[in-house]
Amino acid sequence: MTAPPLAGRSAKTEPAAATRGRSAVLAAGLLAALGLLVLVALLSVALGARSVPLSTVFGAFTAPDGSSDHTVIRELRVPRTILGLGVGAALGLAGALMQSLTRNPLADPGLLGINQGAALGATVAIGLLGLTNPAVYVWFAFGGAALASALAYALGSAARSGASPVRLALAGVALGMVFTAVSSAILRMDSQAFDRMRFWLTGSLAAQTNDVIMRLVPFMAAGIVLGLLLAKPLNALALGEEAGRALGVAVGRTRVLTAIAVTLLCGAATAGAGPLWFVGLAVPHAVRAVVGPDQRWLLPYAAVLAPVLLLGADIVGRVIAPPGEVQVGIMCAVVGAPVFILLARRRRLAAL
Repeated sequence: MTAPPLAGRSAKTEPAAATRGRSAVLAAGLLAALGLLVLVALLSVALGARSVPLSTVFGAFTAPDGSSDHTVIRELRVPRTILGLGVGAALGLAGALMQSLTRNPLADPGLLGINQGAALGATVAIGLLGLTNPAVYVWFAFGGAALASALAYALGSAARSGASPVRLALAGVALGMVFTAVSSAILRMDSQAFDRMRFWLTGSLAAQTNDVIMRLVPFMAAGIVLGLLLAKPLNALALGEEAGRALGVAVGRTRVLTAIAVTLLCGAATAGAGPLWFVGLAVPHAVRAVVGPDQRWLLPYAAVLAPVLLLGADIVGRVIAPPGEVQVGIMCAVVGAPVFILLARRRRLAAL
């Protein structure tokens, strides 16, 4: 008489226990990822093209004496590391959000024309207006990224049926081509502007000052908070628009808020470090292969592990060719592309 109820309780209890166990494992993994991020950040401060003993590195913080080594640590490596943390987190989270919003596994800041919009803004500032101060033309890059995002969404949602993943992607690609063509035309007219832009266009964490970084941090922080808050509605939209509406999600508002978060993240990251490729594309894929499609875990994991990749690539670029360095934009492609190819060959990309 009592067997059926006992069996029923067991059937309900086992999935709940499995869910709690998986959540505990994922939480432990996220803490481990944070520990790895702290380690890489410390290495970013300690290592570089210029060899500095660890005792001198500690001395730069505990007893700064104004020496050249202490100046390098405090004025160059620390700001560079802070910028790498912010840019990496922004690109990783933006890539995950864009792939979820467009349901396109190849979505990244370049797909929606955001990188190209930022590059056009900086090109106009340097090539046409003659601005050379990074603290000034970084705002033009940010404005270009914001304008590109707004235009992509406006064009992608112009149809009567509203925005769709395919329309957003097509609008972004078309705008990106236009922005690139205009930027190239401006740079061809002014060779000096091209020389000033070359460093930024390759992608680097070394060019910005504390003043520039502090101006960008609030935008990155706001984008990260907003992006993480969108995990639940994006999970519902992953089931389809009709299912999302049935679950109480405001589809249009979620898309607009996601676009705003992506604009804040990509605009600030690109304005600070130039158009960096691959980080926002591959890290979410690698994370999704481990934690699954649940945005509540995917988004924070991507925000933590993307700066690990970016800072790691920057460290390698600084130590392989002393006294010079290989810019992080090049290293991201060299280090990250084989990882992406390995993921593509060994397992199917997770469905979005």
